[in-house]
Amino acid sequence: VQLVESGGGLVQAGGSLRLSCAASGSTFSGNAMAWYRQAPGKQRELVAYISITGGYTNYADSVKGRFTISRDNAKSTVYLQMNSLKPEDTAVYYCKRYGPPDYWGQGTQVTVSS
Repeated sequence: VQLVESGGGLVQAGGSLRLSCAASGSTFSGNAMAWYRQAPGKQRELVAYISITGGYTNYADSVKGRFTISRDNAKSTVYLQMNSLKPEDTAVYYCKRYGPPDYWGQGTQVTVSS
């Protein structure tokens, strides 16, 4: 299983980014997915979760109302739309496929300047 994130970059506060995570090597539609992030010196934290069908989503309190997770099972891709970005959103963002076993992508850097 391979997960490849893309869409990160440098953006000003208040801006938007859309992250993508493309999965290959195994069935995508049978697994829940999530986005995590890790800022320098901090633990990796859950940002958003989406169920197998996409019918259930859950968000960290810090991103509720600003971020939206979605998935396209036909494209084996999960997305994270990030709006109203803040400097504290700066981190490496990882996608995760729930198993067992769990799989992680390599991460994509998001930097929000003030």
